Amino acid sequence: VFLEMGEHECQYLNGTERVRYVNRYIHNREQYAHFDSDVGLYVADTPLGEPQAKYWNSQPEILEDRRASLDTFCRHNYQVFTPFVTERK
Repeated sequence: VFLEMGEHECQYLNGTERVRYVNRYIHNREQYAHFDSDVGLYVADTPLGEPQAKYWNSQPEILEDRRASLDTFCRHNYQVFTPFVTERK
């Protein structure tokens, strides 16, 4: 039995003025690669992630989609969830 998991994380500073998007790839509770919007590329965190990061970084459409996630995922969801989070008591 093994676990393969992906995790999307949005970090906001001053609303959506400064946003960082991180997409993590995890195998059996160990992060092996991630995409960081501040870097703009996939980064291998373990030897297991090296071939994946190299492949993903060689595919322009994959990089374009992941870079767009800063707006399509993070900024979009900020607008959707802000009223719920700020008005909740």
